[in-house]
Amino acid sequence: MSRIVVLGGGESGVGAAVLAQKKGFDVFLSDAGQIKHHYQEMLNQYGIEWEDGGHTAELVLNAHEIIKSPGIPDDAPMIIACKEKGIPIISEIEFAARYTNAKMICITGSNGKTTTTSLTYHIFKAAGYNVGLAGNIGRSLALQVAEENYDYYVIELSSFQLDNMYDFRANVAVLLNITPDHLDRYNYNMQNYVDAKMRILRNQTKDDAFVYWQDDPIITRELEKYQIESRLCPFSEIKKNGAIAYIDDGHYEIEYPTPINMEEEELALTGRHNIYNQLAAGISANIMGVDGKVIVESLKSFKGVEHRLEKVAKVKGVQYINDSKATNVNACYFALESMKTPTVLILGGKDKGNDYEEIRELVKTKCRALVYLGADNKKLHDFFDPLGLPVADTHSMADCVQACYDFAQVGDTVLLSPCCASFDLFKNMEDRGEQFKELVRKL
Repeated sequence: MSRIVVLGGGESGVGAAVLAQKKGFDVFLSDAGQIKHHYQEMLNQYGIEWEDGGHTAELVLNAHEIIKSPGIPDDAPMIIACKEKGIPIISEIEFAARYTNAKMICITGSNGKTTTTSLTYHIFKAAGYNVGLAGNIGRSLALQVAEENYDYYVIELSSFQLDNMYDFRANVAVLLNITPDHLDRYNYNMQNYVDAKMRILRNQTKDDAFVYWQDDPIITRELEKYQIESRLCPFSEIKKNGAIAYIDDGHYEIEYPTPINMEEEELALTGRHNIYNQLAAGISANIMGVDGKVIVESLKSFKGVEHRLEKVAKVKGVQYINDSKATNVNACYFALESMKTPTVLILGGKDKGNDYEEIRELVKTKCRALVYLGADNKKLHDFFDPLGLPVADTHSMADCVQACYDFAQVGDTVLLSPCCASFDLFKNMEDRGEQFKELVRKL
């Protein structure tokens, strides 16, 4: 019996372990940290052996194949040891895809992928498709393959998940954009990160489709390096040569396979960045045969995603917005660009090799004040303090919200759009956003 060892006991890892056990493998799961109680219960329910609080080498290095959770970096000691032993290492997505014939609509990009994935799933559900939501959002693909029988999956893919995918094939591959992110995981080499994103094209055939933003300079440059067999489906903010979807004279347009036309002002999501997300989602659904009327109605009715430009409350004439999902500079750029009032901007967290030059001018022209929120805010002080704006240095969400309250004036916006990962002070991006919302509602 082949032995599979799963490294990582979160949603991805536990789902992979359950699927492997159901497929008859000898399965062992190991986590260097603590496995959450409900995941422990799931592993015990399925009779899967597991450990946490560290890896036992003799129980890991006898594997025929390793399934690695995406949060584990390649330079982790146990990963290095597995490589030295020549044990193949794959992702949960790669493993799960072996056991389903469902059509895969896969979405990646530095920004916008959660919104686009959620919107695409919303459209498919409205159309009555038998569809699952997976990847970097929702339940793990492996667990759904083990327990459900979907005909379609809409999957959000991070660069970390793409890193260990080899035979996986996306029927519709969506690449929204590529901007600097996670450079700390890629040896601070942008090309390494770009190469990871471009892996979404792997194994596509002439029967598949590649949906991408044709105005992204990095994507345009990279496409020249690839022999692409799939049908190219570029989108653009405006009508131009080659684009099959765009905004033209106030209308949202998709040219093919089925022409779709609606008023831009009817789109549920506002902001330039959301134009791209809605075009990508509409094309993807159109390619998969969703009725055009359903696509239009779904684009009108979608409510957005939590922690992405989420209006929290208006307190004494000040609008508070939670954009905790803005974990890189480009995401903050689009958030700031959409601000219509003087803004108190919250920045900070675990820096991933950020270059803040991209938002310098927007900060100068749109921000009333800056509130730094992080364990170490020195890099923010060094870059932004010379702009001459009022600043506050905070190391907890309570102090941060109080500082924003003190700075903001009637008619202003307080925007949590941190540019950084959350792991210095918070469990994750969601925890950061939830704490912000709870404290704002107590003002």
